[in-house]
Amino acid sequence: MRTYIGGHEAVSANDFVELALGTPVELWLGVEGETEEERAARMAAARDILAENPNMPDDVSRVAAEVIEAYAPELFNVIPVGPRRPAGRRAVAFKGAA
Repeated sequence: MRTYIGGHEAVSANDFVELALGTPVELWLGVEGETEEERAARMAAARDILAENPNMPDDVSRVAAEVIEAYAPELFNVIPVGPRRPAGRRAVAFKGAA
């Protein structure tokens, strides 16, 4: 099954997130080994994006909740458990001398 967002195919989970957000994931999470200057520039860009899109955090949270709800069994490896059946009675065997 292929997933397209805005005409672009999402091949990996990172592609899906990037296309859904409209920004690279690294903008929000940073990259290992970034300098203080790079971090400051990234944070400034993120602030600008949030200022232009004030509903973005709520929209992202809503989409994340919907995805978790839709794919919870696969995400968390949950196995549905049916109603419990009462355990059958077993005969108790006593061993020993009388």
